Parts: sequence; C-alpha cells; structure tokens
Amino acid sequence: MSPKFGLGRGLADLKSEMGEIPNISVLTGGERVIVKQIPLVQIGANPDQPRKTFTDAELNDLAASIKEKGVLQPILLRTVQNRPYMYEIVAGERRYRASKLAGLTEIPALVKTLTNENAMEIALIENVQRENLNPIEEANAYKNLMESCDYELADVVRLIGKSESYIRNSLRLTSLPDSVKSLVEQGDLSASHARTIAVAENPEELAHKIIADKISVAETEILVKQGPRSASRRTHVQKTMDVATVRDIEARLKKALNVPVKLTERRGGAGQITLSFATRVQLQELVEKITHL
Repeated sequence: MSPKFGLGRGLADLKSEMGEIPNISVLTGGERVIVKQIPLVQIGANPDQPRKTFTDAELNDLAASIKEKGVLQPILLRTVQNRPYMYEIVAGERRYRASKLAGLTEIPALVKTLTNENAMEIALIENVQRENLNPIEEANAYKNLMESCDYELADVVRLIGKSESYIRNSLRLTSLPDSVKSLVEQGDLSASHARTIAVAENPEELAHKIIADKISVAETEILVKQGPRSASRRTHVQKTMDVATVRDIEARLKKALNVPVKLTERRGGAGQITLSFATRVQLQELVEKITHL
C-alpha cells in the first residue's frame, strides 16, 4: 500500500488548478497533468464515490447553468484499465451528470495518475469541504476509507481536519439499520437523533417514536439511557494491533535500546511504551541512546 497522505503539495496544487482554466498543461509535483476536453462516453463513475444521492432539481439547475455558461470548473479524472471506460471520476460527478443532461458530448478535465487510496482521499475531502454529503454518506465514506485503506481514526482526523469526536460520532451512524439510515437520508430524522439512538437496542422503534411524537434530542438521550443498550451497536473503536505486531515492535525496540520493553495499546489508538532498567548506569546508557537517535 502507498504511504498515507502521499498527496503532498499535489492536493493543494489541484485545488488551485481546478478553477477556470483553458486547455493547458500544468505541472503537479513531478507529474505533468493535462487539462483537456474528454468525451463523456470515455468517462465512468467512481464506485467508491462518497456521494450517492444526486437530486433531479440540483442536476437540472446545474445543467441549465452549463447550457448558458459551459463547465467553468474542470472535473478530476484518473486513467483506469480493464473497465468499459478509459477514465474514472475522482471529483466532479455532479458536473459530469449535469453535462450529460445539458447535451454536452465532452467535458473539461484534469487527468492525473492516482492510487486507489489517493483517489478516495480526494473524493472524500472535496465532498466534505463542500458539504455535499448527507450524514449517512459522510459516515459511510469515513468507514470505507478506514477499511479500504487500512486507516485508523487518527489518520482520518488528520486527513479531513475535523475533530476525533466528530469523526467518531459520525461513524456511529454506520451501525444503524438501513431503515433508520433511510429516514436520515430523507430528512425525516436528524443526524443528532440518529447518533443518539445508535447505541440503543431498538433504534428503529425509537426513530419512529421520535418522528411521531416530535421528541427532542435531549429527551431522546433520556430515553436511550433508560432503555436497554445493544451489544452489537457501539461507538466505533479502532482496531487494536494483533499480538504478533506488538511482540515485533517490542523486540525491535529491545534490540535497539538493549533494555526490556513493554508496549500497551489502549482504546482509541493511544498507549504507552515502558522501558525498564536495572541500574543507574543502564539508565544513563538508555538516555544517551534515546537522545542521540
């Protein structure tokens, strides 16, 4: 797997590049990225696109604007193989769909070489920053990024720029039954209500009660505290390292420092490393090794 956050200046460059640009060639890092007109028939949607819902109203409005002014902002594509199309959308699927509605046959695009991980990162960042995702899409996107790219919660926090509690609370929504997720997507149930009932044993029943009786979030919290909790629906916790990984890290540190090492991982990815010494001489040697690494 490629290193996490391998975009470097590339993402910042792309943000500046994806404005009103003629057909030009620009340099992103060490790669020449071509901005050109791409036939729509050569483009396919990204199956990992975080945003799944596109309303007819917004697409029609954008299509009308495109008919009048054209596509002012290039979409971002990457080349793919073994697909029925040559290019896959990384960012800009709404503009792509609206362009088809407007009757266009091609669209201005940046074509960049990206790994699966980087493509997922950019797609998620673009949608979250533009607030294009509904709460369920956003939660699923975080979960998909963590599972597909083997990211931990702290990785997503650094990548997205939101707090750990925000990401963790968002991930709660992924444990809800599909029927409750649909209520959130439709706007019948707020995300705050949904996060509150995610730990309950009967979230579907509570969701319908909230809607029918117009129960506030504060009142919902009381109901959840008073009711049974689900053992299978808990707030997301990070994967812990397996025993073999822990032992390997301990062995490597012991070899490097020549003292006994104990690694303890706690919930949330935090933890501590304990170094033991038998004498003050050994302590001094340990300090010297650490401070001169």
